[in-house]
Amino acid sequence: MRRRRAPEKESHPDPKYSSKTVAKFINMVMTRGKKNLAEKIVYGALELMKKKLNDSDGLKLFHKAIENVRPRLEVKPRRVGGATYQVPVDVRQERGTSIVLRWLRDFARSKKGKPMVDKLADELISAYKGEGSAIKKRDDMHKMAESNKAYAHFRW
Repeated sequence: MRRRRAPEKESHPDPKYSSKTVAKFINMVMTRGKKNLAEKIVYGALELMKKKLNDSDGLKLFHKAIENVRPRLEVKPRRVGGATYQVPVDVRQERGTSIVLRWLRDFARSKKGKPMVDKLADELISAYKGEGSAIKKRDDMHKMAESNKAYAHFRW
């Protein structure tokens, strides 16, 4: 049975950049309801990224990093008969953005020895440059979809 998607709640843009993507990222970084701390971490990471890359617009760098990491294809399991196939499907824009933000947050959290602002800025810079853990994860996802393209006819 196919599930219906619930209508998405209207989110407010963040106060500094007026960007809904940055607001979503702040909410993803937030733990235990400490939004003020999450804002300091994300804004600090964007400022640090801006300073390290010698650019005047941190928001533009942030969006470029997201575009570099966003996956175009993913695999979804489909059960046909008695077998389960990994079927490659296209990724919608919103889902791709949320995947990227989750990967950036998780890879930054997994690093040790630095404050979260520095770890997040390093992860964003490596994504902007087209290298790092998030890019490797995206490439692995694309390889998996490419190797299973023989099952693309099971997509529905």
